[in-house]
Amino acid sequence: MTYCSQLDIESLAATASRAAAYVDDCDSGARDVRLDPNYYQACSNVLIQIFKVCDAPRDFPMLLAHSPAAREVDEALRIGQRICADRASHCPELDAVLRRQAR
Repeated sequence: MTYCSQLDIESLAATASRAAAYVDDCDSGARDVRLDPNYYQACSNVLIQIFKVCDAPRDFPMLLAHSPAAREVDEALRIGQRICADRASHCPELDAVLRRQAR
């Protein structure tokens, strides 16, 4: 995880909040929001990249409390980390295939 200053966290929080708000609005079918698939994907990717470099529960607790999209991204990243950490012990065949493909 990368170290971020408080100013960095505040800037990232504002960006993450805007991205999550758009994704949440689209997911909930808000009538005043026009779905742009490219922008939706970009907002989702922004959330993923921000959460990869920060500890979302520590740095963005209010965002996680209010945004289903933010919670889903955080949960997906945590699941991915657990899978990667335990892959060799739980799925040795999968681990072997992935290692071969990575070469």
